[in-house]
Amino acid sequence: MAGNVELLSSVLAGAKAEGRAALVGYLPAGFPTVDGGVRAVTAMIEGGCDVVEVGLPHSDPVLDGPVIQTADDIALRGGVKIVDVIRTVGEAHAATGAPVLCMTYWNPVDAYGVERFAADLAAAGGAGCILPDLPVEESEVWRKAAEQHGLATVFVVAPSSRDERLAKITAAGTGFVYAASLMGVTGTRESVGREAQDLVTRTRATTDLPVCVGLGVSNADQAAEVAQFADGVIVGSAFVKRLLAHEGDLEAGLAGVRELAGELAKGVRAHAPVS
Repeated sequence: MAGNVELLSSVLAGAKAEGRAALVGYLPAGFPTVDGGVRAVTAMIEGGCDVVEVGLPHSDPVLDGPVIQTADDIALRGGVKIVDVIRTVGEAHAATGAPVLCMTYWNPVDAYGVERFAADLAAAGGAGCILPDLPVEESEVWRKAAEQHGLATVFVVAPSSRDERLAKITAAGTGFVYAASLMGVTGTRESVGREAQDLVTRTRATTDLPVCVGLGVSNADQAAEVAQFADGVIVGSAFVKRLLAHEGDLEAGLAGVRELAGELAKGVRAHAPVS
């Protein structure tokens, strides 16, 4: 079975045709439990997310801030495995029909087996993989497996990336480009900043792929701000916070996640993006 890279591209193109940015949500698998995580990811899509990233919990995440680290720790202590991550992707996609990606650091993929990981993710209906710590120069084995199985390979670019580096990264990527809005780790912030807009402009000069902005977006106003210049708005820590705020009460947490997705969906529709 082939993965859903074409579905991902279609959904992102559909949002653009509507004159808006796509809303991309993120939650780690296994949080608060494996079954609860499946329901939470599904609730994000039901609430208004166009695309979802399912994180593979890691004991030493280099990109993730304290909120997502807390969720990862809960998932790891609960015994989450790679098969649970792939199951989360598959069940969320099957329940909603939305494109669902896996976001993971490279080491777990390498340990699991590159070909096996790509095949299993595709068989589950996954749309692709976001690999924030995989250098483009070392990505050929993964990219070949991903292409063979119909998966997108999404790379991360940062404000520190020079134009020549941006071109190299975007030439190797598929699906979309993940633009980190600032130097640092994930987490909610007071403002997203102009660095993000400059990075999107420079990235677009190198590629026709959609450019989605993450790191720092936590509310509808910030989503509306980023939606004016980006093709997609990525939100993670704010969803985790909603679940953490209702720890021990999954139904209340799911309601909070669904509510936040709805607020953010209104935000990305508040302004048409600048062409």
